[in-house]
Amino acid sequence: MSDFEILRNLIRDDAQALVEYEYNKKTIVLQEPGDRRQRAYSLKIRNSPDEIIAFKADAFPPAKDIFRNSRGECKRADFILIASDDRVNWIVCIEMKSGNTGSATAIEQQLRGAQCLVAYCRAIGQEFWRNPRFLKKTNYQQRFVSVKNIGIDKRPTRIPPPSGSHDAPERMLKFNAPAKGVLQFKSLVGSRRH
Repeated sequence: MSDFEILRNLIRDDAQALVEYEYNKKTIVLQEPGDRRQRAYSLKIRNSPDEIIAFKADAFPPAKDIFRNSRGECKRADFILIASDDRVNWIVCIEMKSGNTGSATAIEQQLRGAQCLVAYCRAIGQEFWRNPRFLKKTNYQQRFVSVKNIGIDKRPTRIPPPSGSHDAPERMLKFNAPAKGVLQFKSLVGSRRH
C-alpha cells in the first residue's frame, strides 16, 4: 500500500480536512470551530496537489495523564498536511490563529507537538501496516507554518524564516492576515531543499 492509502485507512474521516474543487483544482479547507471566546474561522489552501491528506492534529488527545507538560510536550498544532506533488513529498505542520495571539515560543511548541504526532503515525504505519518505508523521514521534506489574523481585514504579510528554509519549528514561516483567508500550496512549502 502507498503512504496515502495507509493514511486514508488510518485517519478517521471526521478528523480529515474538507476537500473542495475550485477552478478544477483541489482546495483544502482548514476549519477551526468557534466557541464562547472566539469566532469560527477557516483557511483555504488552493492549488493543492492531487495526492494530499490534511487532518486535524489537535484532535489527537494530549497525553496529560502521562506527561507533566513542563516544556509544552502536550501541545500540538492545528493541522498536518501530507502531500506529494510531481517530484517532492511534503509534510506541513500548520498552526492557525484568528487573532494575533500566541507567543512565538508557544507556537513553536505546538509545531513540535505536531511533528511528534507525525512520528507517532509513522511508527503506527510501520508496525501495524508492516510497511517499513511508511512516511520515511528521508522521503519527505518538512515545513512549519504559522498563520495569524485569519479573516481580519489587514494588509497581508509573509515573514520568511530568518535564514534558510522553514524546515524546523524554530524557523517557521509566518503569514499574517492572508487575503480572504486563502493561501496557495506552493507558498506553504516554499523552495525545495536539495
